[in-house]
Amino acid sequence: MSNDQNISLPTEDDLPEQLRIRREKRAGLIERGVEPYPVAVARTASLSEIRTKYKDLETDSVTGDIQSLTGRIIFKRDTGKLCFATLREGDGTELQAMFSLDKVGPEVLNNWKSDIDLGDIVSVTGEIITSKRGELSVLANSFALAAKSLRPLPNDHKPMSEETRVRMRYVDLIVRPEARANARLRPAVVRSLRETFNVQEFIEVETPMLQVMHGGATARPFKSFSNAYDMDLYLRIAPELFLKRCVTGGLERVFEINRNFRNEGADSSHSPEFAMIESYQAYGDWRTMADLTRALVQNAALAISGSHVVTHHDGRNADLGGVWKEISLYDAISKGTRETVTALTSLEELKKIATKLGMKIDPKWITGKLAEEIFEHVAKDQLIEPTFVMGFPVDTSPLVRAHRELPGVAEKWDLYVDGFELATGYSELIDPVIQRERLVEQATLGAKGDLEAMQVDEDFLRAMEFGMPPMGGMGMGVDRLLMALTGLGIRETILFPLVKPETE
Repeated sequence: MSNDQNISLPTEDDLPEQLRIRREKRAGLIERGVEPYPVAVARTASLSEIRTKYKDLETDSVTGDIQSLTGRIIFKRDTGKLCFATLREGDGTELQAMFSLDKVGPEVLNNWKSDIDLGDIVSVTGEIITSKRGELSVLANSFALAAKSLRPLPNDHKPMSEETRVRMRYVDLIVRPEARANARLRPAVVRSLRETFNVQEFIEVETPMLQVMHGGATARPFKSFSNAYDMDLYLRIAPELFLKRCVTGGLERVFEINRNFRNEGADSSHSPEFAMIESYQAYGDWRTMADLTRALVQNAALAISGSHVVTHHDGRNADLGGVWKEISLYDAISKGTRETVTALTSLEELKKIATKLGMKIDPKWITGKLAEEIFEHVAKDQLIEPTFVMGFPVDTSPLVRAHRELPGVAEKWDLYVDGFELATGYSELIDPVIQRERLVEQATLGAKGDLEAMQVDEDFLRAMEFGMPPMGGMGMGVDRLLMALTGLGIRETILFPLVKPETE
């Protein structure tokens, strides 16, 4: 027996009453020769165009303008001789439709009352008028069904849960203005990012999502297999190594807005699949990239709010303007633990400090990793205003140049906003000999069970050996940038985040 035969499909009798009634209406329409899902319907203007054209039309006025308008029915009131409905189009614009017995006749009016439900998409043809109450309306001559909704819309008085909104984003977009606004926010932000890069003469490139080996970040990859090449492949965790190849080839300023995949945990600020912007600039350094990152964020704020001050979904204002605060990673650890901690503090000393803090210590953590975990534990939640955390451990930064003055420290910063990491930036390591040593160390950690450790990428090392210019690099999560601009969690800034399949 095939798997298909094992699937138990619901019968008509099993369906809830509302679904059953609407399916019966669909069948009735077909029986009468009415197509419930036509290939096309009349549409001469959008609702927003009509709203704009007649925004100053006086109360109880007629225009003589006959238009065919489309929209989803989100309100419907049927009385004896006069029926009202509210049409809504994709951008949220609404317009009233009126059906008068005198205008359409009894057959059309009865069909409207019996055939059309909340959620249906319709085309209404008629004259643009204002009602006696001053409501801009289309006074119908006729209507056509564009798509029959077989499921009722959620009740306005019972908002959908976050889980339901995420799982059924299509319904969320129909009923909730905030969802529609969020969906339109992302392209505005991405457009701003591209404009900032273009002004600074960066070029946009595309690099592979399927890679022979994972690299460019310390993260656990998703593994796949190519039948054509008979070999394992990995979904990229970062585009860094390919973008650096571009700089070696003479593309001195490059960026990519890309999808990355990391086989790690999911929470309010992490998603297994996420959008990232990465850029590299020849003859720049970590300071250059900090300035670039601030420009990217502030220009995005200007693009969506007209100001560096943005208003979050809960009404709180967040000021992203000015020159941002800087703190040292190790100074923050020392302040938070009330112990003197530097890049030279031993692993054993750090373990003692972590134990005092009640932290659970992973035995695979190296010295720098434990220092970073202590920082996350004691300091990150306090970093609400934009703050560059400067100077990370060398042993956790295998692709980063060592600090020019401080031993054990890499020229790396992380940008924190609202208590989460928004971006990271480096002075890039360009010495192929040292880079090989760093990657060999990573491979050793991988052999010991560290699933996030990088591999030795011989082709990348070969590219470096041709001479890689001094450069700075940065990466910023696009989803997290939207979090910083809106105050929303990552599942609300991603249109369709990954969710587990529903179970019966």
